[in-house]
Amino acid sequence: MEKKETQQKKHHVGASKPHRFLPHYYLFILLIFTIVTTTQAFDYADALSKSLLYFEAQRSGRLPYNQRVTWRDHSGLTDGLEQGVDLVGGYYDAGDHVKFGLPMAFTVTMISWGAIEFWQQIENAGEVEHTMEAIKWGTDYFIKAHTSPNVLWAEVGDGDTDHYCWQRPEDMTTSRQAFKIDEKNPGSDLAGETAAAMAAASIVFRKTNPHYSHLLLHHAHQLFEFGDKYRGKYDASVGVVKSYYASVSGYMDELLWAAMWLYKATDKEEYFEYVISKAHSFGGIGWAITEFSWDVKYAGLQVIASKLLMEEKHKKHADMLEKFRSKAEYYICSCLNKNNGSNVERTPGGLLYVRRWNNMQYVSTAAFLLTVYSDFLQSKNQKLRCHGGIVGHEEILSFAKSQADYILGSNPLNVSYLVGFGPRYPKRVHHRGASIVSYRENKWFIGCTQGYDNWYNIKEPNPNILVGALVGGPDYHDNFVDERNNYMQTEACTYNTAPLVGVFAKFLQTENKSLVQTSDSHLVASF
Repeated sequence: MEKKETQQKKHHVGASKPHRFLPHYYLFILLIFTIVTTTQAFDYADALSKSLLYFEAQRSGRLPYNQRVTWRDHSGLTDGLEQGVDLVGGYYDAGDHVKFGLPMAFTVTMISWGAIEFWQQIENAGEVEHTMEAIKWGTDYFIKAHTSPNVLWAEVGDGDTDHYCWQRPEDMTTSRQAFKIDEKNPGSDLAGETAAAMAAASIVFRKTNPHYSHLLLHHAHQLFEFGDKYRGKYDASVGVVKSYYASVSGYMDELLWAAMWLYKATDKEEYFEYVISKAHSFGGIGWAITEFSWDVKYAGLQVIASKLLMEEKHKKHADMLEKFRSKAEYYICSCLNKNNGSNVERTPGGLLYVRRWNNMQYVSTAAFLLTVYSDFLQSKNQKLRCHGGIVGHEEILSFAKSQADYILGSNPLNVSYLVGFGPRYPKRVHHRGASIVSYRENKWFIGCTQGYDNWYNIKEPNPNILVGALVGGPDYHDNFVDERNNYMQTEACTYNTAPLVGVFAKFLQTENKSLVQTSDSHLVASF
């Protein structure tokens, strides 16, 4: 991550003879063909598949035999060696080669949450194995990085030296120094998010790999205890991260978030009591937030707490859970533009707009929370009460779909911001590996400045397509400039795409249902 500051196809079935002269079988075929070709819809199955493929492009370490992104090769094979610890593996967060612990953990939490909520849909799409592989590539690394109960390796490499070079990960010559948090150098936010990721992942692996699930829970419990006992912000202990992933929200949201995920994974009352007892002092029911991100977890926490409200065993804490729910609904209403005053801004094309740098990360997380909350309201036959009126679950889901569809190409520029999807998408993604000839094609060493001179500064499209990457996206006026040096708009991050796994799975299901229902209604009307 760089330093901060459709067109509808129509088919007219015109026959020289009236339909009544056609046999019913042929009429059925014509009707189905008409329905399929006149329904404007995106191929969510393709979008889901490609979103999962992206994580393989971001892999660090020794790549497995079934690696599908073939322009990548092994990299970072000595990570941790200087410190005497094995830190090989994990994910590069974006277009550079630093392994940042906080956004990596949030990425894994979000893929896992999507798998938990939309497991059946992902299974129906035939993407369970790839989803679990994406999660496990992260959790395997976290297990390595958690070398003792109160030690967690927070980062490998550093952004400043990394950004002097434009190299493929396979050629890296930059520093691979590793940084850790421990009792004397705490990082409750990092420990909390990593605990949340491992707890959420443990739920995903519970049936298929119970031993691994138990191991993840063991680490999650220790990390939560560590983060809670030795409190402090990780960017105060690991100073090199401040310019890239500073913990602006502090660590209280992550501790609540971790406790909530541990409760979901274990059903142990102690974790639920932690969330309830700290709800006020840690801001869980105090902060009404209009963003959900790798830094700010409150909205996600509040949505999960809202779902607990409906369970009989939580009736004694109903008042407190209602407060969580009111904050969750503040977030939902602000996305729907139905709050009194504080709403998330939108571009003229209808895209949620939080800030100019990598805005799509906030769009994908919003689409996810809206989708989850819509399902929750539907399952309980309830409605959302905003200042701007009462909202049904259909309206919430419809708006979430509008955001997903904007990403996929339903926008003023007719551009898909999910790389590799559709006919038009960003070709000059700000990404070192994608922008340089594949190591598997040309194993000649490419140095720091050579990469800038021969690859970064050229106008041609990237030689490798970073399929499934969600780039930073357009500006406030829906404008987008596809240039490699325009990193505010053309850089992609793992935590941009992670929420889309669940979102695309959900809309694949709804699209299939809609098609079947439309087919049925047309057939009834015709016969």
